[in-house]
Amino acid sequence: MDIGRRTILTALGATAALGAGQGAAQAASPPPAARALARLLPRHCDQVTFRTVPAKDGADAFRVSGTAGRILVEGTTPAVQLTGVHHYLRETAYAHFSWNGEQTRLPRRLPAPREPLVKSANVAHRFVLNDTSDGYTGPYSGWEYWEHELDVLALHGYNEVLVYLGADTVYHRTFREFGYGDAELRSWIPGPAHQPWWLLQNMSAFGGPVSQQLLDRRLRLAQRIAGRLRELGMTPVLPGYFGTVPPGFADRNPGAHVVPQGAWTGFTRPDWLDPRTAVFGRVAETFYRIQSALLGDSDMYKVDLLHEGGDPGDVPVGDAAKAVEKALRTAHPGALWNVLGWQTNPRREIIDAVDKSRMFIVDGLSDRYPTVTDREQDWAGTPYAFGSIWNFGGHTTMGANTPDWTALYEKWRTRRGSALDGIALMPEGADNNPAAFALFSDLPWSDGPVSLTAWFDRWSAERYGAPDRHAAAAWDILRRTAYGTTRQDGWSEAPDGLFGARPSLTARSGAAWSPGGLRYDTAEFARALPELLAVPASLRRSSAYRYDLLDVTRQTLSHHSRTLLPRIKAACDSADRAEFRRLTAEWFVWMGLLEETVATGDRFLLGRWIADARSWGADSAEKDRLAGDAVSLLTVWGGRAAADDGGLRDYANREWAGLVGGLYTLRWKTYFQELDTALTEQRAPRDIDWYAVEDGWIRDHPPYRAAPSGDIVRIARRVAGAGRG
Repeated sequence: MDIGRRTILTALGATAALGAGQGAAQAASPPPAARALARLLPRHCDQVTFRTVPAKDGADAFRVSGTAGRILVEGTTPAVQLTGVHHYLRETAYAHFSWNGEQTRLPRRLPAPREPLVKSANVAHRFVLNDTSDGYTGPYSGWEYWEHELDVLALHGYNEVLVYLGADTVYHRTFREFGYGDAELRSWIPGPAHQPWWLLQNMSAFGGPVSQQLLDRRLRLAQRIAGRLRELGMTPVLPGYFGTVPPGFADRNPGAHVVPQGAWTGFTRPDWLDPRTAVFGRVAETFYRIQSALLGDSDMYKVDLLHEGGDPGDVPVGDAAKAVEKALRTAHPGALWNVLGWQTNPRREIIDAVDKSRMFIVDGLSDRYPTVTDREQDWAGTPYAFGSIWNFGGHTTMGANTPDWTALYEKWRTRRGSALDGIALMPEGADNNPAAFALFSDLPWSDGPVSLTAWFDRWSAERYGAPDRHAAAAWDILRRTAYGTTRQDGWSEAPDGLFGARPSLTARSGAAWSPGGLRYDTAEFARALPELLAVPASLRRSSAYRYDLLDVTRQTLSHHSRTLLPRIKAACDSADRAEFRRLTAEWFVWMGLLEETVATGDRFLLGRWIADARSWGADSAEKDRLAGDAVSLLTVWGGRAAADDGGLRDYANREWAGLVGGLYTLRWKTYFQELDTALTEQRAPRDIDWYAVEDGWIRDHPPYRAAPSGDIVRIARRVAGAGRG
């Protein structure tokens, strides 16, 4: 154990006897952690007392002690206290929360810890959410969702949360002071589903215009999110300003030097304002002033200068970085500059030009490429976080490179001269892979390397409420398959399914930038489903079990697309019409079962995604526009140029009810019918304008259910039985 951590834990232990009389004071004014626990465990929250203790040597820590029904939780912040509660629940009561299901069946009196549970964080920064999360996870989620999400993130130990909501109003009000009208700015700002890429300077306008009432509602939600984070002692990480400007900026602002940024996958990128100019300084000052007035100040600002191919033109990158840093330091002298480690970002010229001690890089490639071995050398000693992007586009696939996490995190953190001082959980779409979420979140609170075998065995008990051999067997299979992949093949995500791909007999992935082949043994994976079905009824009552059963069933069905399509191709190539028709009929049987499966889960419904979007509209026209914004992201992503030439179509494919039974089935039926006709007429198949098919469906599709339906246990039994057949 680190000496500093031992000191912290000793200091926490010394406060254990100071809890007398605390209950009455807390009853009068419940502290933030107590209010959160009342939301999470209303029947048990009065059995827990919270106390804030000072950090020692700057590290967060917690201590949980007490007797049955009288639990004392001490921690350095309200969020850390909740982290302590969650570790206690998991280790003492086989209970837990997640962003996908929970297990909260507890005895009437909370059990006493066998001994005081004491942990400290081995890194200062526990950063969460990707720049794209607001798009791929839930661009139209409301406070009910966010309140629970923030509680769950606190339970898992995070202290820095990226908040992009509200930035649209900041930009709108900023450029109103630089010669732009209200309507033209609202037309420049994209719809909420596409705003993350506007903030990254990749595109603008698509899905808009945004209305004033939409801006106002989003701002109010952002203010509640930022306020709750501060209440819990967490940092809202806000976007900083690095030079994005609307069209025609130089014409309206003398002295401005603007560099066109060209194209990004079929979109025109917004122009970039030279940070060396006096005009940039005035825009940045206005941006930060308005942002602070609306959302408050932060200790960390996300600034990705020249992201994904940005063009500096004739502007020296190092000088630009110095000017961006100066603007940030002028507005927020003590803040950290947060930047994503991705592709060539951050450029070495940026790192060499700025104060590296006040920059923090969240590495998106730690578990992606085997060539990433020495971030201290790559980034000249700049502090950084070990990060994972196990999910791209919000795909519903199970899996993550967990062996890399346990092999590399502790090794990199403890080696001589290490600059690693954090973790960064950054799936492009959140709210999936709950086992990966829990395991990655445990890394900063673990004392030494983590054993995957032991961790997954324990997880099977925490997940369902008690140890069980079938649950343990299921999760051991999943550990060795979906969660047993590594970065040696250059991927950090599992392959998506082919039911969601644009039809082709040679399709290898749904999204253009997803793995083109399987990364684990799917036959072995399939053995997890009967094991989950054998879990005793007493452990099948939780939402955690239902989610896992759905997810494993869904993934098992998805695998059939990869084994069946080559057989369909062979039948077609050999002009065997009977076999072609038999196999394509089987294809739609599996798709039908997949639609039934995902229809049982409330987070697997296209109808809910659409209903959430429509709920933000003030009238029917706005409701339709917002629904189109939300659905386009999951399908064509943008216009024809972005979908076809840019390759963005199906980037965010997912196996959801409504998509599987709607667009995906429509496409494959259209395709197989054309192939069948071509075989019958002994001619080459005709080309199909897939964008026209997709765009037509987006504009005119039937309504889809916004509430789950069906019995996942019965459906899973059918799938398991079909697999044995």
